[in-house]
Amino acid sequence: MYFKDRRDAGKKLAKALEQYRDVQPIVYALPRGGVVLGGEVARALHAPLDLVITRKIGHPSEPEYAIGAVTEAGDLLCNEAEVETIDPEWLKQAVERERNEAARRRKVYLSDRPHISARGVTAIIVDDGAATGLTLRVAVMALQKEHPKKIVIAVPVAPSDVVAVLQKETDEVITLTDGEEYLGAVGSYYEHFPQVSDEEVIALLNEQK
Repeated sequence: MYFKDRRDAGKKLAKALEQYRDVQPIVYALPRGGVVLGGEVARALHAPLDLVITRKIGHPSEPEYAIGAVTEAGDLLCNEAEVETIDPEWLKQAVERERNEAARRRKVYLSDRPHISARGVTAIIVDDGAATGLTLRVAVMALQKEHPKKIVIAVPVAPSDVVAVLQKETDEVITLTDGEEYLGAVGSYYEHFPQVSDEEVIALLNEQK
């Protein structure tokens, strides 16, 4: 399955999540791109929208390739085989830099709006796709600390091996494409896949108030 853009993917994802409409879930989007889809899902499910802000740690020689991910609270998940070859001091600085950027984004995106706790509820984590799955997995780590009733991951596309890992760490994983023949990049599944700006994220969150 291919998508016109993130809104199209979000609408299709919302249809796949219809069974959760009556359980009063909370939708947690991963900025920036995931907020576009999260807004569509939250609207369709009549659910609150909040963020789990994660940051990818890219390989020093190939920044787009994730070797780890961190949350604003400092939760860290790494590809151990990759980080064994990385200078520990470089990694420490990269983790701190990305954690600070995650904290900056919460302040910019949500101002003084408090985080919505996942305690005792169904938490649906939404992103525009997964490549390594590290940012989604660290988002799960962060929400698990809040003791939700259930954690569901919803993404339009993810490789089958990543889905298998996510299934072990959550209650359910919902995807819209066959990950067996993954095209190598999330953007390959979208006709229109531009960068999402901070201003767009803020506008999308304000729509959900």
